[in-house]
Amino acid sequence: MEKIIKPTNGYAALALSIALLGAGISCIILAGMTANGTYAVPGSISVLACFMIWKGLLIIQPNQARVLNLFGKYAGTVRDNGLFFVNPFYTANKLSQRSQNLAIPTLKVNDKMGNPIEIAAVVVWQVTDTYKASYEIADYVVYVKNQSEAALRNLATSFAYDNIEDEHANITLREGGTKVNELLEQELNDRLTKAGITALESRISHLAYAPEIAGAMLQRQQATAIVAARFKIVEGAVGMVEMALEMLSKKQIVEFDEERKANMVSNLMVVLCGEKGAQPVLNTGTIYQ
Repeated sequence: MEKIIKPTNGYAALALSIALLGAGISCIILAGMTANGTYAVPGSISVLACFMIWKGLLIIQPNQARVLNLFGKYAGTVRDNGLFFVNPFYTANKLSQRSQNLAIPTLKVNDKMGNPIEIAAVVVWQVTDTYKASYEIADYVVYVKNQSEAALRNLATSFAYDNIEDEHANITLREGGTKVNELLEQELNDRLTKAGITALESRISHLAYAPEIAGAMLQRQQATAIVAARFKIVEGAVGMVEMALEMLSKKQIVEFDEERKANMVSNLMVVLCGEKGAQPVLNTGTIYQ
């Protein structure tokens, strides 16, 4: 459990050390000049005390912390920035609390439907518990990298790339957007809490089918788009034919029997659904000849 401590002001300790150093040097010089050894002992003690104070001085930059350890026992964490004095026998480990970026390299995995895809992400993370980051794991930077890759792989295998094969999927990697990023961030925090690290933000930075199936999937997407477009064209053409027959009948412009209606419907459907302009054909007889 992290324990925050407030150390002694370092400027007062620095001033005291300078005074001790001056007094010690003076005593040693005086001992040499008078050949009196009684001045050498306090002088040496003063110089030694000065060096011990210097050893206990800590300079902490903004958004950095020091984890203090005394003979193998956790003593506490200093989060304040400035010049401080602590027990000279403390071992001080430096930890940065600044936000850091991790670019997860492009991974090749299979999505929920078994299709090989390429996926990458960017994660913004920060150390929030210095005790866990220092003592719960061996190397928190390596831990973040490995766990982030594992979380991204798990996310990619949990959802389909798109809804071509899984038409009833509520979330897909391609269309999930914010929701997919939120799920990735949640899983990252679940994995990184043990190390005292918080994922502040995560974003998918690259998402594509693997090269070996990219061409086939592109053709499939094109075919799906063509079928959907044809459906709309036919649906609109049927409505226009229905409206044309209804208006002709309502205004009594011409009377149609069933065969004439079928012939007109056929001609209109060819004109409306064809990709090229229709070529008119002049019939000088009747449809029965």
